[in-house]
Amino acid sequence: MALILFFVALWVLHRELRAFHYHQILAEIHTYPSDRIFFAFGLTALSYMVLTGYDALALRYARKALPFRITVFASFISYVFSNNMGFSAVTGGLVRYRIYSSFGVSAFDIAKISIFCAVTFWIGLLLLGGTVFVIDPLPLPSMMHAYFKTTLPIGTLFLVGAVGYLVACGSIRKSLVWREWRFSFPSLGYGAAQLILGAADWMAASAVLFVLLPKGIISFPHLVGIFILAQGVGLVSNVPGGLGVFETTAMLMLKSSLPAPTILSVLLFFRVLYYLVPLMFALFLFTGHELYRRKAAVKQGVTQVARWTGPLAPWTYSLCAFMAGVILLISGATPGVYSRLQWLDRIFPLTLLELSHFLGSLAGAALLLLARGLQQRLDGAWMLSACILSLGIALSLIKGGDYEEALILGCMLVALLPSRPYFYRKTPLSSQTFSWSWSVAIFIVLASTTWLGFFSYKHLAYSNEMWWHFSVYGNASRFMRANVGAACLVLLISLRLLVRPAHSTQALPLLAEIDEAYEISKNQAKTNAYLSTLGDKHLLFSAGRAAFIMYGIQGRTWVSMGDPVGDKKEWVELAWAFKEECDDSAAWPVFYQVGPENIPLYLDLGLSLLKLGEDARVPLVGFTLEGKTRKGLRYAYNKAIKDGCSFEVIPVAQVGPLLPALKAVSDEWLANKRTREKGFSLGRFDEAYLLRYPMAVVRKEGVLVAFANVWEGGDKEEISIDLMRHTSAAPELIMEYLLVNLFFKGAEEGYRYFSLGMAPLAGFEKRNLNPTWHKVAGILFRHGEHFYNFKGLRSFKEKFHPEWQPRYLAAPGGFAMPRILANLTSLISGGIKGVVSK
Repeated sequence: MALILFFVALWVLHRELRAFHYHQILAEIHTYPSDRIFFAFGLTALSYMVLTGYDALALRYARKALPFRITVFASFISYVFSNNMGFSAVTGGLVRYRIYSSFGVSAFDIAKISIFCAVTFWIGLLLLGGTVFVIDPLPLPSMMHAYFKTTLPIGTLFLVGAVGYLVACGSIRKSLVWREWRFSFPSLGYGAAQLILGAADWMAASAVLFVLLPKGIISFPHLVGIFILAQGVGLVSNVPGGLGVFETTAMLMLKSSLPAPTILSVLLFFRVLYYLVPLMFALFLFTGHELYRRKAAVKQGVTQVARWTGPLAPWTYSLCAFMAGVILLISGATPGVYSRLQWLDRIFPLTLLELSHFLGSLAGAALLLLARGLQQRLDGAWMLSACILSLGIALSLIKGGDYEEALILGCMLVALLPSRPYFYRKTPLSSQTFSWSWSVAIFIVLASTTWLGFFSYKHLAYSNEMWWHFSVYGNASRFMRANVGAACLVLLISLRLLVRPAHSTQALPLLAEIDEAYEISKNQAKTNAYLSTLGDKHLLFSAGRAAFIMYGIQGRTWVSMGDPVGDKKEWVELAWAFKEECDDSAAWPVFYQVGPENIPLYLDLGLSLLKLGEDARVPLVGFTLEGKTRKGLRYAYNKAIKDGCSFEVIPVAQVGPLLPALKAVSDEWLANKRTREKGFSLGRFDEAYLLRYPMAVVRKEGVLVAFANVWEGGDKEEISIDLMRHTSAAPELIMEYLLVNLFFKGAEEGYRYFSLGMAPLAGFEKRNLNPTWHKVAGILFRHGEHFYNFKGLRSFKEKFHPEWQPRYLAAPGGFAMPRILANLTSLISGGIKGVVSK
């Protein structure tokens, strides 16, 4: 819808300006009084200072005390970002969360502050807009007629809304409760302050546009009404900054008072002063804080503020690189200044002028594409962006003496250079992905600059000869060549991304890849890395082939079994590569059974965390069956020996001849349990898999009655088992006997822990204020025995007095979570049939 509204606005602008030439608008800009620009700049500063009052009032309402400098900083940055990016409630809230959370403000209080600010913004619009719409109704253009021909009914509704809010603040004392969150209306005093502050903000912003208009053309109240109507349409459209939509609405409302070139020049000045200049200033604030971080004598408050700039910096530089690309493309689509071209003609040859113009547009298109790489923290994108910005500065000066845009690009380059540590990912640029929204943004820029170029030269008669016309003053020919070059660059790169080879990791691994994963797994402390050798999971290796992720696919859910495996130096790159592969296939990236020590990695990936259960590890150093707490294990161990049981670990080389006997035990166990082979997080009876590991076996009077394959971790950290099965002829406590013998063997060989694996849904305390997931998990643990022996498994493992560690699911949150959990359950159970049966 935002895309449609943008192109509708572009069409209306084109229709309204069809009788005017680009040179008329350019002449208006060049003759603009400087005193009005300076006055408008001062009012812009005043408007943003009023906006900081939103946060100051909201913090008082939330009863949170923060230094005023932090409040001003957070408010200014959040409103600059929301004004330029659109979706103000989301972008502003994210910035506030980054800053305020580092000062101990809870997420719930930040939500209250953000909601309070959003309400202040809108009721200020209702109060001021309602007042001017009623006192001085505006006639609406015919194309804007829906149900009203003037703004009088709209103004009445606005005033009713503003007064209604004030009445609610004075009368409603009951809090609104949603789950465990409680919201309450502000007091009457706070409500009145919101109305006054919001109206003052809108009035200050309107004043910026008013002083830019010629004197005596329109009254201030009338202009306020036009401004609020145009901004309201822009806000509702959700086009970032209301770009095009605001200008179109304002032009339709003002065209009876002023000629179109004057209106457009005024709106361009307003766009630069109110949107772009504050954005540049915000970028320099980021850079200033980065420089402060490198000084030893920095105050504690500045250090705290700098903590949150890291995660936000790539987004900031990405936006600035995108804006730099827009500037270069607009410059390539518009005529150069005649006097500057005359001066350049005496210095540079025509070939250099033509080449610099063409390359300048290509540099602009390249920056649009590289901005995505900056957002993804790619080191190659940072390096190329710095090089292209440097080139763009030189090209801007050579092609038209455009020192203004060279200065802007220089500022962006200076801000980008100290940010190298934020761009640490080594992924090749050719593997970066473009989301749908990002592709649309690039398309909008190319379409807009194309329209601007044709509008600029519409007084010329186009012919085929123009493509080959080379002249110092041949601006139209240069635009056509440069525009086609930029479009071809974007098209070629897009086609390259579309036709690149499909990722081989979506196919199940070959034997050579399984062997490679096995060699890496042997050196890992955690034994569950050996699940990679089952062959039922896809393998994604890091660029250095020293780490891998094993994952299964069920529907749109791609599930990594545990944390990445291998060299931890390659985990970050590998995790991001996995997320990008999921993004390519419109899939959800999920990490199953991850440990608490790696939580920061998954939070950086933007994933949410759910507790799944607890992992049991038995300390083996000094393990003994002596003492009161080991009475049950001692009884099981001695009873099995009296029943004629013996224990043995079969070396890998001798497992092959034993496979038929093992198969018989496994088949009987499955039949007795009335269950089927599971998968993904558990092993299955597979000969190729079992031949890789030693086998612990128990014989009763010489007959094999139980077995388990043994996983031996690297660095003597951990030993464990996977497939554990027995026949009906085995003694009742045969598994305890087998495990105790393995404990003794592990301790004898110097292993520190024996892993008993995870007890699903264990460790959820029953509390009234638990989150919803904890309550659901607790109910399943207590009453879900038909589907899985949750309580029995926890009780069995508790016999060995293990140390318990939490295990988590890292996955996208929100409405996707129920489907992710369903897909995960199906993946582990071997399909839908395995979900509803044992």
